[in-house]
Amino acid sequence: STAGEGYIRRDAITDAALVEFRTAYEDESIQKQDLFYYVYGILHSPEYKVRFEADLKKQLPRIPFAKDFWAFSKAGRDLVHWHLNYETIEPYPLVQIGELDLGDGALYRVEKMAWAKKREDGKLVVDKTCLIYNSRITLTGIPSETLDYVVNGKPAIEWIIERYQISNDKESGISNDPNDWALEHDDPAYILNLVKRIVRVSVETMKVVKAL
Repeated sequence: STAGEGYIRRDAITDAALVEFRTAYEDESIQKQDLFYYVYGILHSPEYKVRFEADLKKQLPRIPFAKDFWAFSKAGRDLVHWHLNYETIEPYPLVQIGELDLGDGALYRVEKMAWAKKREDGKLVVDKTCLIYNSRITLTGIPSETLDYVVNGKPAIEWIIERYQISNDKESGISNDPNDWALEHDDPAYILNLVKRIVRVSVETMKVVKAL
């Protein structure tokens, strides 16, 4: 943007690309936003990832003309909704075991979340349906689909577990405490609800992806 002009929208999708898709599908109603969602849907397609796995490791993704343009465009639109609004969507109704909230903000304080363990065939194994949020709260009933939504090689929920913990930099001595942000914004349950929201994003994402 420039002074006095405000923000100027610039489309990443070219006019030539739009014409090419309209021609291929014989559909003049396709708009650039529809095409954006189509690409987003295609990039989440399991079949696309498998068929073009070798190419995707070496070059920028090429976008094919799928048989049903609008099916992929709608899927992409749905995915964008979940992925952009992850901080405001309704949290997934996990079973919360622990103390009741009696106005104590410390109830939601996180130090380091961890998966629970269960005994199976005489051995202790990790139970990824149950997350120990802190010493006072445990979340259970986490759907298996939660682990299927992978971002950069790791389930989204495990990124949350890794990033939202208290850490100290050995060289600088600086401490990183994710609880500070929640308290500053007068939302002590922010991290707890974020975990629940990421579970919902994961579940809803996998519903759309599996339909593709």
